[in-house]
Amino acid sequence: MSVIDKLAWATGNRDEVANIELAKQIAKKNDKDAVAELAANLTSKKAAIRSDCIKALYELGELKPEMIAPYEKDFLKLLTSKENRLQWGAMTALSCICKVSPKTIYKSLAAIMDAADKGTVITNDRAVRILITLTAEKQFADNTFTLLIDKLKSCPDNQLPMYAEQAMEVINDKNKAPFIKVLQSRLDGIEKESKRKRVEKVIKKLSK
Repeated sequence: MSVIDKLAWATGNRDEVANIELAKQIAKKNDKDAVAELAANLTSKKAAIRSDCIKALYELGELKPEMIAPYEKDFLKLLTSKENRLQWGAMTALSCICKVSPKTIYKSLAAIMDAADKGTVITNDRAVRILITLTAEKQFADNTFTLLIDKLKSCPDNQLPMYAEQAMEVINDKNKAPFIKVLQSRLDGIEKESKRKRVEKVIKKLSK
């Protein structure tokens, strides 16, 4: 049976369970042929197949990022897709690959940030995750931290608390001051109290 026949579209069930289970099976068997088939069908004529393939691939990326790393170029191409699902799904896959191949992802950072600037909220969420992962790498930190600060300055109020909380893992004595400064500059503009308190909590933790 083709791996495509195990996707959600084939079962008629659109709750994604089949795609997630397939990713688990592929990871367990280390089935590289299945990964290749999924990647090849990212350009299928059927929208449902394209959608299921990207889902299965990034779910696999969460489990075994090294298995989808060889298809980085395929995901990069999808960043300009008019289909939001493929666009943010590809960014999610790239954020997984970044964990094991930060150097290759860094080389494509311009395209990644361009897609984030034009993309959906989820696309930006995953792009920020990429920036955080790269900032943890000393050789990339200066450049990627600057880009991260730019995202914190411009992101919607709803996203700011999550970005701030996630970014704490790469904050150190060297970059703490500009990080706190940009968070403080956003506080007055956050209307929802619960969101503002989360940002204030991050500032407080880092100010000790």
